[in-house]
Amino acid sequence: MIILWTIVLLRKLLSSKADNTSFKEALLVAMGTSTGLVSIFYYKCVQAVPASIAILLLMQFTWMSLLLDSIIKRKLPSLLQIATVVLVLFGTALAGRLFSGTIPDFELSGIVYGLLAAFSYTLFLMVNGSAGNHLHPATKSALILTGACILIFTIFPPVFLVNGALFDGLFKWGILLALFGTVIPPLFYAYGIPKVGLGLSAILSAAELPVAVLMSSLVLNEEVWAVQWLGVALILAAILLSNLNSLRKQKNSPPKVVAA
Repeated sequence: MIILWTIVLLRKLLSSKADNTSFKEALLVAMGTSTGLVSIFYYKCVQAVPASIAILLLMQFTWMSLLLDSIIKRKLPSLLQIATVVLVLFGTALAGRLFSGTIPDFELSGIVYGLLAAFSYTLFLMVNGSAGNHLHPATKSALILTGACILIFTIFPPVFLVNGALFDGLFKWGILLALFGTVIPPLFYAYGIPKVGLGLSAILSAAELPVAVLMSSLVLNEEVWAVQWLGVALILAAILLSNLNSLRKQKNSPPKVVAA
């Protein structure tokens, strides 16, 4: 949150343009507390179920987003969208090694937490795509993270600021997680989601699993099975398919006539 508000402040000092934000809209964007709920519910989920099942539960946001988008627009999703989501979910199951053997015992509460995390992620995508679109992405992201920060600090008081944990190894990993988990993604979401819509953005967001599998192999030197690479390929194929369809629609649309 501090990093994003610093970016907003620097932009305000270096630019004459300012965002016109009403209290009502700022409050709506700050409802991005949903992104804080994603973390809380997902971390509770992985405590109760295997990681391969936890990621599969989280990826349910793909069809949840498509369903919510259809409800909001009062329009049924296309067959291609449905097929793409099915492909993503099947690829996720393979990448998560769900079919690698017997499923270990797990707590039912973990399933509930995982689905709540997926639903919270769906709400985060919806808020990012529908509210405050005239705001600069940095301002919008800062408001969203402010809501998340208030929520998390309410549930988990920030005792790490005073008990010495911050400079005892927490800061080193915390700053990396902050940059790549809660600074860069909201900024890019704020740029992209209003342009592509909730349904397509959910499919594009599925790219996080292939990246996670790739990084586990390259950085952590973990063994990645062939079936996992097959799952990654299916997810990437689904993303490619959804984008090719969007590009085809843009190509077939009539060009805009610019008045002289």
